[in-house]
This record gives sequence, C-alpha cells and structure tokens, in this order.
Amino acid sequence: MPQLEASVAINFHSEAYRDAYSRINAIVIEGEHEANENYIRLAELLPERKEQLLGLAKMERRHQKGFEACGRNLSVTPDSEFARQFFSRLHQNFQDAAAQGKIATCQLIQALVIECFAIAAYNIYIPVADDFARKITEGVVKDEYTHLNFGEEWLKENYEASKAELEAANRQNLPIVWQMLNQVEDDAHVLGMDKDALVEDFMIQYGEALSHIGFSNRDVMRLSAMGLAAA
Repeated sequence: MPQLEASVAINFHSEAYRDAYSRINAIVIEGEHEANENYIRLAELLPERKEQLLGLAKMERRHQKGFEACGRNLSVTPDSEFARQFFSRLHQNFQDAAAQGKIATCQLIQALVIECFAIAAYNIYIPVADDFARKITEGVVKDEYTHLNFGEEWLKENYEASKAELEAANRQNLPIVWQMLNQVEDDAHVLGMDKDALVEDFMIQYGEALSHIGFSNRDVMRLSAMGLAAA
C-alpha cells in the first residue's frame, strides 16, 4: 500500500508536517465538537431518543479530547479559526434544519455526511499516523460506526416519510463535502493521505448508508451524481 510506504518517510516533527497538522488536527477537533453539539440538539428534537443521543454526544466529546491530546503530543497548536470556517456551511445548514424541525435533514448532515466524512478520513489517516495518534484514532473510528448506525436506523424507520427531504438535503450538502476535500488536499498530502483514497472511502461509506436506509442502487448512484454535479 502506497500510504504504508509513505509513512516510513514521514517526519512528524518537520515544520511542513506540523504546519499541515495544525489545520488537519483542528478539523478533527472541530468535527467532534460539532458532532457533540449536533447530537445534543437532536436529543431536543427527538425526546424519545434523548438518553441515547446524549450518550453519543458524550462519546464525541471524548473523541475531541483525544484529538486535542494528539496535537499536544506533537506540540502543535490547532488552527481553530480555520476549522470553524471549514465546517461553517454544514454547521449553518444543520442549525437551519433544526430550527425548521427538519429532523431527517439533521440526521443526514450529522449521521451520514459528517460521520462518513470522519470515518473515511480516519481510515486513510490511521496507516500514516504517528504511533500516539494511531491508537487514539483506531479507538475513535470504532465509535463512529456506532454513530453512523444510529442515523441509518432512524432514517430507515422513517424512510418513506423522509425520502423527498433526504434527496433535497443530499443535493444541498453533498457538494460541500467535495469543496471541503479540495480545501485540505495539500495538507492531507503532507500527512501522507491520498485524496483519491479518501474520496473513494467516503463514497463507499455514504453509498452503503443510503442503501441501508432504503434507497435502491440506482437511487444511490443518482444521489451521488446529483451532489457531484452541483459541486
């Protein structure tokens, strides 16, 4: 695997690596922070699932602390402002949907888009991570599958009533993922992460989630293409 070979040559303490890591590390910290807040908001919207959702929120908070430790381990200060801007559009879309009571849209943004993005990023990062960050990330990614599964199951139960809303949410939010990936392509490359592998892993995770919810293979292809066409 090219990534495994690349990790041998990576200097985790070089100025270039630490500069790129300041943004990537900030992104994962902010992503976990966003997830924590999103699950708390979903708990308000879904009181019958409140206990479970607050449990997921606490897990995301632990993840955030874990990734903060990864930055400290390399003596890197995360670029928090960059990360907030990076997530700003997904953040605003989630807030808007929550204010309108669009639970399916909130679930798609958090449990599908953000979780699939995180899982893909962590899967591609683990083989090229430093030893400390690898252990943290391996533990986190196992939890993220649990979070993805929660959203999948809720959307599966509410598929017929939510299908049109999900298609609209997909059209609005999937293109943002591509813009986010393009924005960090250079930094990810410095860390040894291949963008094509990241895109492929995301599309596999996202497509499988849509399929599990109830969309046909044709629907999954159409939804994926719809997002890309609008990117």
